[in-house]
Amino acid sequence: MTSGWTFVAALGSGIALAIAALAAGGAQARPFTARDLAILDRVIDPQVSPDGRYVAYVLRSTDWANNHGVGSIWILDRRAPGLPARMLAISEKPSTTPRWGPDGRNLYFLSARTGVQQVWRTDADGAVAAPVTNLPVNVASYRLSPDGKTLVLALNVFPDCDTVACTKARLEARQSSGVSAIGYDSLPLFIWDDWQEGERAQLFAVRLDAEGGAAAEPTPLMKGFASEAPDKPFGDDSDYAVAAGQVIFSALQPGEVWGVAARYQLYAAPLDGSAPPRRLDAAAEGSLTKPALSPDGTRLAYLAKREAREDQRAAVMVRDLKSGAAREIDPGFDRSADAIRWSGDGRTIYAAMGDQGRTKLFALDVAAAKVSALTREGQVAGFSAAAGRLVAVRDDLKSPGQLYEVSALGSVQLTNHNAGTMRDVSLSPYEQFSFKGWNDETVHGYVLPPQGYQPGRKYPVAFLIHGGPHGSFGDAWSYRWNPQVWTGMGFAVVMIDFHGSSGYGEAFARSIVNHWGDRPLEDLQKGWAAVLAKYPYLDGERACALGGSYGGYMVAWMAGAWNAPWKCLVDHDGIMDTRTMALTTDIPSFSEYETGGQVWDHAQDYERFNPITKVGDWRSPILVIHGGRDLRVPLGQGIAAFTAAQRRGVPSRFLYYPDENHWVLKPQNSVAWYANVEAWMRRWLDAPTVNTPR
Repeated sequence: MTSGWTFVAALGSGIALAIAALAAGGAQARPFTARDLAILDRVIDPQVSPDGRYVAYVLRSTDWANNHGVGSIWILDRRAPGLPARMLAISEKPSTTPRWGPDGRNLYFLSARTGVQQVWRTDADGAVAAPVTNLPVNVASYRLSPDGKTLVLALNVFPDCDTVACTKARLEARQSSGVSAIGYDSLPLFIWDDWQEGERAQLFAVRLDAEGGAAAEPTPLMKGFASEAPDKPFGDDSDYAVAAGQVIFSALQPGEVWGVAARYQLYAAPLDGSAPPRRLDAAAEGSLTKPALSPDGTRLAYLAKREAREDQRAAVMVRDLKSGAAREIDPGFDRSADAIRWSGDGRTIYAAMGDQGRTKLFALDVAAAKVSALTREGQVAGFSAAAGRLVAVRDDLKSPGQLYEVSALGSVQLTNHNAGTMRDVSLSPYEQFSFKGWNDETVHGYVLPPQGYQPGRKYPVAFLIHGGPHGSFGDAWSYRWNPQVWTGMGFAVVMIDFHGSSGYGEAFARSIVNHWGDRPLEDLQKGWAAVLAKYPYLDGERACALGGSYGGYMVAWMAGAWNAPWKCLVDHDGIMDTRTMALTTDIPSFSEYETGGQVWDHAQDYERFNPITKVGDWRSPILVIHGGRDLRVPLGQGIAAFTAAQRRGVPSRFLYYPDENHWVLKPQNSVAWYANVEAWMRRWLDAPTVNTPR
């Protein structure tokens, strides 16, 4: 193993001053805690009005007593920049998903204030809410037609029902029945955390009357179409676009099995339901998603991959809807777009893309096919554009998300939510580093000193390993695995974007397909040596490795393959047996793709990097955490890891969340998660206690 490394930047005056301030203790600020993280307000889903005057957005607050988040809609008037953002009065009842009508006079939103989530309407004053739909089932998402006279709704319904009421009646009958058995003849049995019981995500259209309400029974737009839109489990209104007289949506080809098939196509259906959906381009290859209509309605932007695989680059395409001609507008740019929006004049497409540990906002010149970065640091987590105005939610490792107005000249911060909480706490500075990893290629990571840092002292380390595996632990604020919580506990933090991570080009991401256990491990080993050599405050004799999902898999793999440095381990929802994972997850084709084929045909590939084969070498104490509703990495994987540790005589603990899925989302559960992890680390590491209220 080599330990050669290259530092991204010399320890500049900014980071040196930040560490000096940290050592001095700041202005009596206290360390950041898990409870601080759980109760922070979250800025999401900005929406610029068509004339560019207003910015509506959602502020997700925490209802601690009831253990969940609550959405409210806020608005900024950019013609009065001195005025602060204000919460709309209609948000006295939880409200989300604001969308402007095409004339900018009406602001639509979703709310379950009557018990069922429906579309409602208000205006920029936000004083009065008027119902738009009154259906017996929840509206999952929606879009307005360009003329504002038709509403396209996403509903979960039984596809053989002729009315929405039929779905409601069938659900009620099932609930009142004394029989709980459900029979299946095909996959998927479940998606993410939801057992499939016959409902499909389908699109409907409803005409709006003169008063702005839904005039009649919604018209099904996908009748007889054996697929779903929006896509599950996280599909939303970015999966479909409403043009004049038709909706264009992304879906698997009819009859293909979710979790097995890997190619999505674009389909068009008339808004009057007079014809079934048709392929927008019968000759199109690859996987096409995220349709976005140009402001004049003549062109369609979308993302294109060879297959719907996380390691593959998503190119930004533009199709002329009249001629059918399509072309890529970011050719040769080796980054993958996650989300796209048109500028108000239709000349530019804005795209969020991962780039070397950050998620930046890029401007793509449609005519010239040129790409330029609009942001440099942090993560862009949502954005909207209209009438020459571009607004984004941006966060970083030291700040939760705020709204910024973005241009080629720079960014201007528009909001300052959580100011009181953030003013009272001390956050650790962070620095990106790089080193030579597998194949002598450059690998990046981040390091943070602990709160209470004093020069010349060494500190215990939390070595965080991200999931995916095609994810990233970069310059981004996280409401789940947040390094500032660990630094507030008194631990230094090291995070490495090993081979396979997103944001470093397609070849880098694809390099670990069928190499889960060697190439990323080599990066982690070399990265660990590099940071120990560079940062003397890191105590290599007091370190704990922690990971979730693929990171949990890596922890279980390291438990047998590289356990010498680690005084303790934390495995959250990780894979323990690659074979049973492939046959019990909701996405079997993911395991097959990443491992080279199906289990029975490629047994040696599955065994090659299977953690269960190295249990004989386990010796580091391990905390195993698993959610009972996790159907992505099912509960049996965590039980197997804990049972193996117990039977091997390795000190171990199992933390079970029966009401959580792959993620721990409930605020009180999240705080308890951190408390258990901290207690485990302190049990095995000689860690100083930072003076902070818990």
